[in-house]
Amino acid sequence: MDDFELKLELAAVLEEKLRRQRERKLLAYYPESGPLRRSAYPKHMAFFEAGPRYRERLMMAANRVGKTEGIGGYELTLHLTGRYPEWWRGRRFAKPVSAWAAGDTGKTTRDILQQKLLGPPGYYGTGLIPKEDILRTPAKAGIADAVEMIVVRHESGGESRVVLKSYDQRRESFQGTEQDIIWLDEEPPLDIYTECLLRTMTNDGMVMLTFTPLLGMSATVMAFLKDGEVRERQEGTKYVGMATWDDVPHLSQRQKDELWASIPPFQRDARSKGVPQLGAGAIYPVAESDVVVEPFEVPEHWPRCFGMDVGWNRTAAVFAAVDMESDVVYVFSEHYMGAAEPAVHAEAVRARGGMPGVIDPASRGRTQIDGQQLFNRYKGLGLDITVANNAVETGLYDVWQRMSSGRLKVFRSCVNWVNEFRLYRRDDKGRVVKENDHLMDATRYMVVSGVQRAKNPLNRMKRAFVEIMPSKNFFSRK
Repeated sequence: MDDFELKLELAAVLEEKLRRQRERKLLAYYPESGPLRRSAYPKHMAFFEAGPRYRERLMMAANRVGKTEGIGGYELTLHLTGRYPEWWRGRRFAKPVSAWAAGDTGKTTRDILQQKLLGPPGYYGTGLIPKEDILRTPAKAGIADAVEMIVVRHESGGESRVVLKSYDQRRESFQGTEQDIIWLDEEPPLDIYTECLLRTMTNDGMVMLTFTPLLGMSATVMAFLKDGEVRERQEGTKYVGMATWDDVPHLSQRQKDELWASIPPFQRDARSKGVPQLGAGAIYPVAESDVVVEPFEVPEHWPRCFGMDVGWNRTAAVFAAVDMESDVVYVFSEHYMGAAEPAVHAEAVRARGGMPGVIDPASRGRTQIDGQQLFNRYKGLGLDITVANNAVETGLYDVWQRMSSGRLKVFRSCVNWVNEFRLYRRDDKGRVVKENDHLMDATRYMVVSGVQRAKNPLNRMKRAFVEIMPSKNFFSRK
């Protein structure tokens, strides 16, 4: 064999190697070693391993962490083909499966899910499903280059199939037959999610959701986070995983910096951390990370005040200190209690140092007369309070101005405040949703009317000392 023939043979071998790599992309995922080794993706592995135990799994993750291709698409392809790697600890199906994969619209399903599974039109087999396993791809009517379903050869010898659907087909299109697997990429409306769940209940099927929570604390997100606390969890049949930019090795620091700079500030927590907040109806379009700070020891000389929202089901108060040099208000503590008498709440306020405060006498649907009676009770219990200005929209604007300019900060230890902040929103008619908003109301009262009443606790100590020893004023500059 001469040199020319040898080069031709080597070229043919290289081309065959490249072809196999293109058409068997699935096999390249999560190697044992190297920079993209599977041990460097602990959040992805945990999501897979939760499959045998939880029928409803949500990966609520940042953009660009691989939730669509590396989690949802990858696992679905394993089930369609039955080609599970040796290291796989997730759920297994020993037979061909029936599945749905759905996205926002018919076009986004084609451009994202279809392309992830098949590859681009004209190059089917270069996506996650190996070319040799793609049996049929019947076209979808009405959308150019879209397919209705993908029929896949299963390792057992049978045929799996995945139907591609979209949320704009409405809930009725998700009725019908049992499904072994339903993958919902991008956040679905709650009625569609519920319908999908029903399709998997009688045959021990499963639902996977992979999305970045740009709609805030929506009904679908709240189906997984019933207490409003954003964290990974495993409860009943539900599993919630979260992944940030820092949880994946394929994003360099330069890429993360560029992405951060390109994202609107109010979306940064959602897109970089997978934290659901600030949906379209968010009242305060400010990133949580711009408001919430780590606790520190508040200087004794900073003036303090509180704002209070009262009601039998829940009475809430926020306690704030003002850095007079920077005009930054720090909410350093909270009171959050239901079904208790005013004396209990008053004691909680006094325990924070007896600072002056403001209260809404008409809160929680009370009449002005009832509110005044309750106001008098708190006055009689020793609280230094006045009635807050309850102009809602003006107050919301004042709070937003402080947040957006960095002049309102909240200690991370105020966990109830943070949870309410994430839920605080308007409905589709622009009205403030009056649920889980007690600390938000208290904050508004404090900002609008309480800050101007803030007093330095040392001044009270000084007055008390002078009253006790009037002949010796140790606080005098002379």
